[in-house]
Formats: sequence, structure tokens, C-alpha cells
Amino acid sequence: MRVRQAGAGDLDALAALHAAAFQPGWSAADIAALDAVALIEDGAGLILVRTVSGEAEILTVGVRPELRGAGVGGRLVEAALESARADGAEAVFLEVAEDNLAARRLYGGRGFEEVGRRRAYYPRPGAGAVDALVLRRALNTPP
Repeated sequence: MRVRQAGAGDLDALAALHAAAFQPGWSAADIAALDAVALIEDGAGLILVRTVSGEAEILTVGVRPELRGAGVGGRLVEAALESARADGAEAVFLEVAEDNLAARRLYGGRGFEEVGRRRAYYPRPGAGAVDALVLRRALNTPP
């Protein structure tokens, strides 16, 4: 499988992938309204990244549950970093639930570092809300 940039004809597939990864999922209209670069690994996962004024934000990364741990998320994040770099971003930000250890390992392994925290950001049914960690990775910086 390979990661490619999605087009307008992929909106339904992007929405289906997001719904497979998250409850509730985002609709095709929700995704289109974000005005982000959508990258897709057909049938496996998606990532949305938006670059504005030298900063990029990964808005969502979703991988079908049965394919988690197979490297899809890593390929998607690497593709998003390349897209952000090509768009002139100097840094990439994202938010991740503090209790999402697999995602935290994924991002940490790619150079993201914690730079902030949003208290009680992600609701958890039947439990208290979980903090969101704000992560950052520098791009396009000289060594």
C-alpha cells in the first residue's frame, strides 16, 4: 500500500475511514470544510494536515482498528511531515489524548515533543475527561 494525496472524489472514502477509526466519525462535508491536505492509504487510514503561516497542524490520524500496529499510522505521519515541509512549515503541532499510549509512541518516535496540555479535553463515556497533550516537531530548520 502507498500513501497518496486525496482529492475531492475521495471524500466519501475519507469519511468512511474516519468513521471506522473514531466514534463519532466526521462526514465528507466535515472533512471538506477543514480545508486541509488529506492523505490516504486506500482502505487503511487517513491523515489531515493544514499549514498556515509557517505552522502545520495534524488535525486527525485514523487507521482501521484491524490494521493498527501494521505501520499505516507511521507512513501517514511521515507523509504529512513531508507535505508540511513542502508547504514551508517550520513546525508541526498536534493534540493527542494522554491515555493514547500507542499514538504517543508513534509521535514520540518521530520527534514530537510535549509543549502543552489541555486539561480534561477528551470526554470519556462513563469516566472523567482525559487531558490532551499538545505536541510539536520542528521542520525546515538548519542543523
